[in-house]
Amino acid sequence: MEQPLHTCITKAVIANGDQLRTGPKWITSRRGRLKLYKDRLECGDWAIRYEDIREAVLSSFRSPILRIPGYVLTVRTDTEKYHFGLNGWRYWQSNLPFPVKRQQAKLKMSPISILARAVLIGYVIYVGWSWVSSS
Repeated sequence: MEQPLHTCITKAVIANGDQLRTGPKWITSRRGRLKLYKDRLECGDWAIRYEDIREAVLSSFRSPILRIPGYVLTVRTDTEKYHFGLNGWRYWQSNLPFPVKRQQAKLKMSPISILARAVLIGYVIYVGWSWVSSS
């Protein structure tokens, strides 16, 4: 059995347009392992041969609040546009087995993500205030 060159955990979606934002698409995304072989990418039942890639863009960013480094690998074929959310491992800084354009990007936050974070912060403040006032 062929061994992958690299394997990592990913969140992945098939979607048109820019997916450099938090939000509903990523909440319901496929979670799994992205495997890079000498001739293809695999994620679950998705197999993308390097010869079928029309464009690959690796966007590096830091998360908006905690400044955690990460990447989004966008791979366009004739039929689909795949987006893979990746952690900031050094592997992605080295040469990849397929041509890729690299770019710096900003990860945008959707209104739903902003609202969810505001509710969470409000809840933490409420619990803290309740704890302090009951002492």
